[in-house]
Amino acid sequence: MPVVVVESPAKAKTINKYLGDDYTVLASYGHVRDLPPKDGSVDPDNEFDMLWEVASDSKKHVKAIADALKEDNALILATDPDREGEAISWHLQEALTKRKSIKKDTPVSRVTFNAITKAAVTEAMANARQVDMPLVEAYLARRALDYLVGFNLSPVLWRKLPGAKSAGRVQSVCLRILTEREMEIEAFRNREYWSVKAVLASPRGQEYEARLVSLAGKKLEKYDLENQTQAEMAEQAITSRDLKIQSVEAKPASRNPSAPFMTSTLQQEASRKFGMGARQTMSSAQRLYEAGYITYMRTDGIDMAPEAVTMARDAIKDRYGSEYVPGQPRVYKNKAKNAQEAHECIRPTDMARDAASLKITDDDQRKLYDLIWKRTLACQMEGARLERTTVEIGSDDGQVGLRATGQVVLFDGFLRVYEEGRDDEVVDDDDKRLPQVSEGEKADKRSVTPEQHFTQPPPRYTEATLVKRMEELGIGRPSTYASIVTTIQDRGYVRKDRNRLIPEDKGRLVIAFLENYFRRYVGYDFTASLEEELDDVSAGDRDYKDVLGRFWQDFSAAIAETSELRITEVLEKINEVLEPHLFPPLEDGGDPRLCPNCGLGRLSMRTARSGGAFIGCSNYPECRYTRAFGPPGAEDDSGIPPEGKLLGEDEGDKIFAFKGRFGPYVQRGEVTDDNKKPPRQSIPKEWPPTEVDLEQAVRLLSLPRQIGPHPEDGIMVWSNIGRYGPYLKHAESTSDRGGTNANLENIEEVFTVGMNRAVQLLAEKVASRGGRGVAAKPLHELGEHPDEGGPVNVMKGKYGPYVKWGKVNATIPKGTEPENVTMEMAVQLIAEKAPKKKTTRKKAAPKKKAAAKKKSA
Repeated sequence: MPVVVVESPAKAKTINKYLGDDYTVLASYGHVRDLPPKDGSVDPDNEFDMLWEVASDSKKHVKAIADALKEDNALILATDPDREGEAISWHLQEALTKRKSIKKDTPVSRVTFNAITKAAVTEAMANARQVDMPLVEAYLARRALDYLVGFNLSPVLWRKLPGAKSAGRVQSVCLRILTEREMEIEAFRNREYWSVKAVLASPRGQEYEARLVSLAGKKLEKYDLENQTQAEMAEQAITSRDLKIQSVEAKPASRNPSAPFMTSTLQQEASRKFGMGARQTMSSAQRLYEAGYITYMRTDGIDMAPEAVTMARDAIKDRYGSEYVPGQPRVYKNKAKNAQEAHECIRPTDMARDAASLKITDDDQRKLYDLIWKRTLACQMEGARLERTTVEIGSDDGQVGLRATGQVVLFDGFLRVYEEGRDDEVVDDDDKRLPQVSEGEKADKRSVTPEQHFTQPPPRYTEATLVKRMEELGIGRPSTYASIVTTIQDRGYVRKDRNRLIPEDKGRLVIAFLENYFRRYVGYDFTASLEEELDDVSAGDRDYKDVLGRFWQDFSAAIAETSELRITEVLEKINEVLEPHLFPPLEDGGDPRLCPNCGLGRLSMRTARSGGAFIGCSNYPECRYTRAFGPPGAEDDSGIPPEGKLLGEDEGDKIFAFKGRFGPYVQRGEVTDDNKKPPRQSIPKEWPPTEVDLEQAVRLLSLPRQIGPHPEDGIMVWSNIGRYGPYLKHAESTSDRGGTNANLENIEEVFTVGMNRAVQLLAEKVASRGGRGVAAKPLHELGEHPDEGGPVNVMKGKYGPYVKWGKVNATIPKGTEPENVTMEMAVQLIAEKAPKKKTTRKKAAPKKKAAAKKKSA
C-alpha cells in the first residue's frame, strides 16, 4: 500500500475514506522541520546554507511515516496546494532521505487537490508530479529573509531600545501602517460645518426629505455654511419663500454582485459581518476545507472551475427560479501576479448544500460556510435592477435650491441572497422611496432644520481593513496575512479594542527607531518589490540566492552602522521624531518641553524595563516629575490624563489617580526623595476609573484591612483586593505566601465583611480542598519558651510528630511519644535545629543586598 502523507489528521481521515484500503494515509501535523532559533541557522558566508532541524514534536510523526515505508516502498506527498504545502512536502522528502527511509528505488510523487472531494482526489492521483522546486526555493528565500531580519535586527532593538521584543520583515511594515494612521488621528483637527434639511409635502400630503444644495444662486459646497449664524440665515431664506418642483428625473440603474472570495476578501468580510479575527477566520476555514465542504482557503484567485459555475447556476435556478440566472455565466479574472498563489476561488464543493443541510455544529464554521455559500451563489446571479429618482426643488427667484433623492429596487437579483458589508458606516440618502411628484407642483414646507456637523478623523484599522491595505500595497501574501496581524498583537505592539487595532507605545517606539535607522526596510515600495522578486523565484524566473545576496549586502551594512549607537543618542533621536506627538506647541507660546514641576529640567522620553515608556524630567533625581507616554492632558477611556488626576486631599496628603502598566491606580502623596514609594492601590475593574472620587480612593488606600485575629488560632484575618478580585487572607501578614485565601463575592464585602462571615468562608475553602491549608491544632501545648518567649507546641506532621516554636520545626526522635515530650527536651531540639536556620539566613542576606543594590542602580 503506497504511503500518502497529508498535513492534518482530519484531512487524512477524509482522504482515507476516498482512497480506501489500498493506501496508508498519514499526517505530518504541519511543518516537520524548521530553522533552530540560534545564531548560524542561515549562513550568508556559505551561500546562505540553511541548518534544518526536525522539531521534537514532529519526530514521532516522521518515524511513523518511515515505519510505514518499510511495509510499502512508495511515497505520495499530498500536502496543501500552495507554497507552504510544497515546502512541507520537500521537508518530508529531505528528512526521510536523511534517515534513509527513502531509497534509490523509492518512487516519490507529489499530488495536489484544490478540494477534498472524491472526484478531486481521484483526479489528483492520476496526475502526480514531482516537488515544484521553484516554489520551494521561493519558500526558502522567504524563510531565510525572515530569519536574517529577525535574528539580526531584534538584538539591535534589545540593546538600543530597552523593552522592545522583536522586529520582522513584514510585521514591522504592518506596524508602520497602524502607527502612521494613529499619528494622522492625533494630528487631526475637526472642522465645523452645517447643512440644512427640509421636510416637504406633496399636494397629496405625502412627506419627503430634501437638502439645501444652492443658496443665493450659488451651488453650496461642503464647508460653505461654516457656523450656526450662516445656517440660520439659510434656514430663513427657505422658510420665507414658496417652493415648487422644478424637475423630476428617474434613471434606471443596476448593481452587480461582488466576485467570489479569495483569502483576503474572506478575512475582510468575516471581520465586517461577524467580528472574526484573521486567525479565527483561517482556522475555521481550515476545518471546513479538511471536512471537504469548501475548496482550499489560501488563494489569490477569483476564477471558478466551469463545473462549479454550472453547479451554482443549477442551484440558483432550483432555489430562486430561472429569472435569477443570467443568460451567460459571470467570469471573474484573476488579479494575482504570482500564479502559484492564484488557485481557484474559495467556494463550497457542493453548491446545492447550504449550512443547514450540512448540520455543522461549530458556530464559527457554520457562519463562515453560510457566508461562503451565499457569496458564491450571488456571484453567479442576475444583477439588481433599480430606479434612481432625483427631484430638484426651488424658489421662483432662484435664491434657494433643494434636492431630494431616492431609489426603488425593481428586481432584487443577487441582493435576495447576499450584500457585501462595509468597513465603516456610510450614510446613503438614496436608499429610500420618494412619493409621486410632478414638475410644477407646489412643495409645502413642514419643517426646516439646520444641522451641525464636524469632520471626523480617519478611522483606525480593523483586521479587515488592515489586510485590505496590505493587499493594496503588495505586502505579504494570503498565507501570511493572519500570522502577521496576530504576531504584532501577541508581542504587545498593538492592542484590539472594539475590533479596532491601536498601536501601543511600545510599538510606536519600535517604528520610530526603525524609520530612523532602518528606513529602507520598513518602506512600502521596498517590501512590495521584494515580494515581487520572490514571486519571480516561484515562477522560476529568478535565482533565490541572488535575491538573498543583494538583500544581505545592504542589510548587514545597515546593522553594522548601528553598532556604535548609544541608548541616550537613540532616545534623543526618537524624542525629536515624536516631538509633535509628545510635546505639542503650547497656546501661550512657551517651551512645551520645560518641566512643569521644577521649571528647570527638560522633558524627554524614557524607557522602562518593562518595555513601556514614560515622560520624565532631565533634572532627575532632584526632580521626580513623570507623566505617561503621550501628549499632555490627553485622556483615554480611563478618564485619567497622562500626568495623573488630583482627586483631593485626605489628612494633609494629596490623593491622585494614575494610569499604570497594569491599569489605573490611586496613590497617597507624591513621589519624593523621602517618600519614593507612596501607598498605592489598583482601581478594581468593576469601578469605572472616570467615576472614582476622593472617598472611594481613600477607602482603597486603607487596604489591606485587618478584620481581626482568628478565634481558633489568633492568627490575623485580612480582606483585600488582589489580581483575581476581592479575597480574605488568614496569615500573619498579607505578604505571607502561606495561610489560607478565600474569595469574596464583591468589592463592597472587602470593606464590610465581619469575623463570623470570614471564619465561615475560610472554613468552606479549607473543606473544599480536603483540609489543605488549615491551621493545624497542637497535639500538646508546652507553654512559653523559657528563654526567648513564644509558644512551644508539639504538632502532628506528615513525616511524624515535631516541636514547633515560631518558624523553627524540630523533628521528635523516633520512639519518643508526643505526650512524653517535655519543655526541656523541646528547648534542646529547637536549639539543635535553630543554628541551621540562622546559617541559611546568613547566606541569603548577601543575595538580598545585591538585588537591592542592582535595583537602586
